[in-house]
Amino acid sequence: MFSAVAESRVLKALGLVFGDIGTSPIYTIGIILLALVPNEENIFGIISLIFWSLFLIITVQYVWIAMHVGTKGEGGTIVLKEVLTDLLKNSPLVPYISLLAIVGVCLFMGDGVITPAISILSAVEGIRLVPGLEETSGTVLLLIAATIAICLFSFQRRGTDSISWAFGPVMAIWFFSLSITGLISLVSAPHILLALSPHYALGFLLENGLTSLIVLSAIVLCITGGEALYADMGHLGREPIVKGWYFVFPALMLSYLGQGAFVLEHGSTGTVLFSMVSSIIGPLYIPFLLLSICATIIASQAMISGMFSIVYQAMTTRIIPKMKIDYTSSALRSQIYIDTVNWLLLMAVLLVMAAFQSSENLGAAYGLAVAGDMSISAFMLLLIFVIKRDFLKTGILCALLGINLTFFIACLTKLPHGAYWSFLLAFIPFVIIMIFIQGQQKLRSIFQSIPYEEFIDKYHQLYRESCKISGAALYFTSDIRSISPYIGQIFFQNNIIYKQNILVSVRIKGYPFGVTSDYQEGLAEGLSAFIIEAGYMEIVDIEALLRERGIFEKTIFYGIENIISDRMIWNLFGLMKKASPPFVQFYSLPPEKIHGVVTRFVL
Repeated sequence: MFSAVAESRVLKALGLVFGDIGTSPIYTIGIILLALVPNEENIFGIISLIFWSLFLIITVQYVWIAMHVGTKGEGGTIVLKEVLTDLLKNSPLVPYISLLAIVGVCLFMGDGVITPAISILSAVEGIRLVPGLEETSGTVLLLIAATIAICLFSFQRRGTDSISWAFGPVMAIWFFSLSITGLISLVSAPHILLALSPHYALGFLLENGLTSLIVLSAIVLCITGGEALYADMGHLGREPIVKGWYFVFPALMLSYLGQGAFVLEHGSTGTVLFSMVSSIIGPLYIPFLLLSICATIIASQAMISGMFSIVYQAMTTRIIPKMKIDYTSSALRSQIYIDTVNWLLLMAVLLVMAAFQSSENLGAAYGLAVAGDMSISAFMLLLIFVIKRDFLKTGILCALLGINLTFFIACLTKLPHGAYWSFLLAFIPFVIIMIFIQGQQKLRSIFQSIPYEEFIDKYHQLYRESCKISGAALYFTSDIRSISPYIGQIFFQNNIIYKQNILVSVRIKGYPFGVTSDYQEGLAEGLSAFIIEAGYMEIVDIEALLRERGIFEKTIFYGIENIISDRMIWNLFGLMKKASPPFVQFYSLPPEKIHGVVTRFVL
């Protein structure tokens, strides 16, 4: 029974985690060979570089080291930041670590646009190897890819719960197909196995000098998706991802080795994987092409779901404005849909497709964000083990950081050819995040909250002397020890008071999962407090928690900030506040009971 459950989780990991890195063989070798003569020396060099990149960055950095660092089984850039800031305590380095984590998150978002575009385009381009369709124009291929993307994003509102069971088996068949076709091709030139020796990689780098940087900027495509292995650890746990990698790694290498052998025998022919498979299986090529399109759709789906999760995590940690959340599964609360993110992401994907036209052109833009994000993760891991005084892992991570930075520097050579899109796509969420954080800090500095003792004194007098409305009212406040000014406005200016008045505070904690609630009655006559503490990855059902405590409210009050300023940055912040749904709407409370109270702030 245990074995069956474990195997099921590994199969699920194949579908949810390995899609991006698993579809890299479609385009990686072809893009690398755009910059190289396909002779034996160069083929041995790039195959050796691919093998050692996968081994050092994915296996060592992520599977062996990073996956042992986390909070309650969670992984990712923000989790690394939480671990590191906890170790640093009140160090002056903490703000810089937080900034670095934000940059990493933004780079991940930029990567989230390019991944679906290059994955779908590269698979669709395989149509040109179907007999009779060799002359299919780039425009037609682009329209097909765009149609697939539109259908994929349109389906998001329905959720993936109903079809996610198929993701794992499809990807298992995909990796099996990569293994078999690679192995068959390998037979024609078995000496390609010698390329696994590291001296071919080192020799290639030393002999090609600056040219090797251009090649490394394409080699990085084979490790795209590596960050997802760590970031998705919380959904599946470490063990199924590690076991899945032990199956995926050999499958990928057999495919890359097979493609290397095919190029040695036949020369470079565009999309090498499709050319190789077409020559091996002939009439079965069309089913393989359809399988590759399914695999790229699954890879894109994993990235879209990851984007929803990252944005939700950023909302709950208050670094971006809140957006409307829809829950797409009654069984899995982690499956969510964010309408704004979905359509903005689709528009960005279509824009990137239209701008670059082909997967070869997109290869020039892809990789920079990945290399930057991985470098940030390596640096944060290094700091963690320096603080822990683990000298072995510190030494290993110094070497890994050097490798990551080399990839990043290599990818900078792509800037004139479109790699600036990675920075542009990451810069947009970075600006939004920084304006929002600065605005929130500015707002807090002028936010005149009411001290608890002062509030209680005034409340006692009001409750004794005023006529009270029957029923219970909820008042949302960030901290019951420091009362939001709108509550004072309701009580002491408008003299509105209910028989039962409950201060509600929702606190998002530094850990990812877990929800607790505490109902404190008798703060004063008719006054209680309801405190909810939740992990930053939790989707909190406030109404259900209230009902569990026997609370049936008549009215819900919350504060609305109206930002007034003559400075553009604060006006932008004000627009963000207006565009984002109110706090209570974010938690799906009954709209007929909600009343917003406006407080004006001049920044």
